[in-house]
Amino acid sequence: MHDIRIGTLVEGRYAAQVLPQIVPHGFESFSLTFWQTTGTTDLAETARRVRDITESSGTSISCLEIFGNPLTAQGDDADTLASWERLIDHAQLFGTDLVGGFTGRLPGTLDASLPRYAEVFGELSRRAADQGVRLCFENCAMDGNWQAGGWNIAHGPAAWDAMWNALPAENIGLEWEPCHQLVGLIDPLPQLRKWASRVFHVHGKDATIAWDVIRESGIHGQRPYVWHRTPGFGDTNWTDVISILRQSGYAGDINIEGFHDPVYRGELEMTGQVHALNHLKDCRGGGFVPNPVISGPEVAGPV
Repeated sequence: MHDIRIGTLVEGRYAAQVLPQIVPHGFESFSLTFWQTTGTTDLAETARRVRDITESSGTSISCLEIFGNPLTAQGDDADTLASWERLIDHAQLFGTDLVGGFTGRLPGTLDASLPRYAEVFGELSRRAADQGVRLCFENCAMDGNWQAGGWNIAHGPAAWDAMWNALPAENIGLEWEPCHQLVGLIDPLPQLRKWASRVFHVHGKDATIAWDVIRESGIHGQRPYVWHRTPGFGDTNWTDVISILRQSGYAGDINIEGFHDPVYRGELEMTGQVHALNHLKDCRGGGFVPNPVISGPEVAGPV
């Protein structure tokens, strides 16, 4: 029996320090994240220390993540592509078969990035497939749209169609979350029903839309119209999200992406994250409860 584990994101370079402090809160899994580069992190040694923690606590590593622009490999992103390669090569040491992040993007329209995307991730997907590893992309628009942007092309359904057509690799999927869709004023649930089979990993991040502000000032006024939120404080019905995932046969985890909530931040960060943890556990139906076992002739109907 596989239950959808609920966990959180942890910076990879601090994982061995942080995990022992937060495991007692009840987190069941963790995604280890890096920004633009894995830097000087000794991934093999980190994996050894992390596996000691997860195996002794009954937790697991869901995903390794690198967020940068692997299509340009310039400036601060000069090591991002090599970091994708390193994480793919070390994923099994962490006990995961999943590496995620941004696709990257070139200047200009989204269409202009597709050939470079297919070139870079064609090589990465083959490298990953050789090691039994899957790749997934967060549905984050960052500062971009179809016409221009600097980080990520995998921000919505039309882009996903274009990406799958450009590179039809079976080990490439989505790292989905409702937050970025709500920021774009999209209802995330119909989208999830359609695309659930391509979802490899879920970020637990939500949003609150201030419809009163939109009705009065639109989305280009002085007042913010949307905020990223920790699950349990935003607009998403996570019971529906988890039900859709279960109906699709989803076998991944939900890892909370913290440090974005405008209220539960700073000294309240872990207060908000633990609330989100318990909220998501409730939304999945609580903990697993085994059914009664009946011996003898098979019967239909209630026990």
